[in-house]
Amino acid sequence: MAELSSAPIPPVGPDDHVRGDGAPVVVYADLGCPHCAAAWVEIRARPEAIAFRHFPVASKHPRSPALHAAAEAAGLQGAFFEMVDSLYADRGRVDDPHLWDRAERLGLDLGRFEDDRRSAAVAARVRRDFESGIRAGVTGTPALFDLQGRGVA
Repeated sequence: MAELSSAPIPPVGPDDHVRGDGAPVVVYADLGCPHCAAAWVEIRARPEAIAFRHFPVASKHPRSPALHAAAEAAGLQGAFFEMVDSLYADRGRVDDPHLWDRAERLGLDLGRFEDDRRSAAVAARVRRDFESGIRAGVTGTPALFDLQGRGVA
């Protein structure tokens, strides 16, 4: 996991993507990152709830912004973590036709999915998460924080 500063993170709010019950661990992750994909199995098995925040590092993983937009668009139809799990499980198929196949397998409205993933609102959401990670001192992914902003191993 990435080293972290002690800068504060924004509190988990109602628009965060949270899986599980209780006080969540905040995870900044890059959907195009092989380290995040490898760590995801362990992260999702943690006993705490997980609050996922977007941290696409396009300079290292050029497809990341598109993957984060796809996950966020899936989230608008109630399938955020299903899309994240799918993307991490099969990193070799992340081009648009494969994203459409994933969306279809998840039972999403494909027209809405396509419109949403290309929308300014989705781009703003991903950018907001990324910028909050920068302010919190995230320099690599995955980066995990407890609710007090302390790095979690």
